[in-house]
Amino acid sequence: MNKKELSIAKAQEMVDDWINTTGIRYFNELTNTAILMEEVGEVARIMARKYGEQSFKKSDEDVNLADEMADVLFVLICLANQTGIDLTDALHKNLEKKSIRDATRHQNNEKLK
Repeated sequence: MNKKELSIAKAQEMVDDWINTTGIRYFNELTNTAILMEEVGEVARIMARKYGEQSFKKSDEDVNLADEMADVLFVLICLANQTGIDLTDALHKNLEKKSIRDATRHQNNEKLK
């Protein structure tokens, strides 16, 4: 499979395979929620330093934003797998909801012009 082309469903399958072979088992949902918050915090910290007004500490100079975002995605997929959520279906439904709700909202927002 081309590494650039990975469906959400395949990603969910790959994470499940990794968890059940290399990872031994899933952490419970509460633990994974705490890990997700920690990983999102790491992304926020990098964003604040790289794109915001905070500066990097000497120890932070080798941070990898892509790797941290992948950690967030990995844990999110773990939670979806554990709770029986098909992320492909969920994303389609979410975009449909946003399209209906925001059909004219953003076009009519003076702040976005």
